[in-house]
Amino acid sequence: MAPELPTTLAGEQVLLLGARALYWPARKALLIADLHLGKADVFRRAGIGLPSGGTGDDLERLSVLLQQHAVETLWILGDVLHGAAHRAAWHRQWQGWREQHAALEIGALAGNHDRALPKADLGLTLLGEQLQAGPFLLRHDPHPHPSLHVLCGHVHPLARLPGMQRRWPAFWLRERLTVLPAYSRFTAGIAPVLATGEQLVACVEDEAIALPAR
Repeated sequence: MAPELPTTLAGEQVLLLGARALYWPARKALLIADLHLGKADVFRRAGIGLPSGGTGDDLERLSVLLQQHAVETLWILGDVLHGAAHRAAWHRQWQGWREQHAALEIGALAGNHDRALPKADLGLTLLGEQLQAGPFLLRHDPHPHPSLHVLCGHVHPLARLPGMQRRWPAFWLRERLTVLPAYSRFTAGIAPVLATGEQLVACVEDEAIALPAR
């Protein structure tokens, strides 16, 4: 086991990080999907009792990744938010984190939970529904492209390790398409049915574990 798994996607060297992110060294870019800022606050506003700290924990983990890798750009592959951008505790936490990383360029792709994102005042660049970067097409939904390798999120892939009942967030490696795990720890997910040649890389306690390809 190791905190990162080097691999090649569309001819580019990338690192699949056990901390649920993808690092692209040539662009000094870090990619995450499904941040779901404020999800716990949304549940609490609906009367569902949940502990606080989810957003703060996710941002602390993100700061660690920025310290470990040379990152100039952070791309968020959709679902930056979970719901309406109420000025709750999560928003103050984000603003403080953004001030600490003021030089970081942050771009966000639109996800299905991001209707309030244009008015959320998060200090990031809205990139629309998709963005081409080299041989990659960044988007939220896992729809393939005829020539570009798609990097996306949305479905929160999960993997089960042999002998363990718990399922872990995972990268889902497919033909010309890589689905990133949900970055937020406060998420559910699906265990995908793999087609021939597909593979999961599980994120277990910040370690990246490549499971056998089908």
